Amino acid sequence: MDARRSRYLRAMGITQWLARTSPDPAEPIPAHPAAVESPGADTGVPPECPADGLDWDALRDTVLACTRCPLHESRTQAVFGVGAQDADWMIVGEAPGAEEDRQGEPFVGRAGHLLDAMLAGVGLSRQTAYIANVLKCRPPNNRDPKPEEAASCAPFLDRQIALLSPRIILAVGRVAAQRLLDTDTPVGRMRGRLHRHAASQVPVVVTYHPAYLLRRPGEKAKVWRDLLFAAAVASGKAG
Repeated sequence: MDARRSRYLRAMGITQWLARTSPDPAEPIPAHPAAVESPGADTGVPPECPADGLDWDALRDTVLACTRCPLHESRTQAVFGVGAQDADWMIVGEAPGAEEDRQGEPFVGRAGHLLDAMLAGVGLSRQTAYIANVLKCRPPNNRDPKPEEAASCAPFLDRQIALLSPRIILAVGRVAAQRLLDTDTPVGRMRGRLHRHAASQVPVVVTYHPAYLLRRPGEKAKVWRDLLFAAAVASGKAG
């Protein structure tokens, strides 16, 4: 383990766990034993959705001007996404919070700093990965997205996935995982298995949301295993 990765893992709070069990960095990253593919998802939006055929710039403009659901009435701004448009990794979260709504960028604040540390641990950053949310507008009081809100935003996320064509999608948290995989299975039961986004067949790995880790720091070791698994899938060593 080099010094730089050790610093990142200390920022995640799991250095001691890693020192006992981390594989030799020179060896291939082990995959989780079980691999399944998830059923397809019905977005509930008619085929003539406004994202079909749009390039990045047109898609961004469409999202920023979107009025497809009532959330546009209370937002400061829509939060499109951030990162490299040719990234191998796509990170998908739930929805903007208050700070994201203010800054127009996903995953800022304490949860965003922790996500940055998670990505840095596998050699990535928000400049080299691509980060987006299921919802592009903040739900009032940070409540869970309603099904109809997620359905309204689904074409935008699907188009981002299609344009990016990543090697791996890391679904962080229950809302993102359940929406991408069309399931109500808890995150704990989706972890450690390989899933696929039905529309694109891009591999999906599920892990806990950084905000959850801030409340339950003892779960960070599990997230590190998920990151290693995702790295193995992205590099073709698993899946």
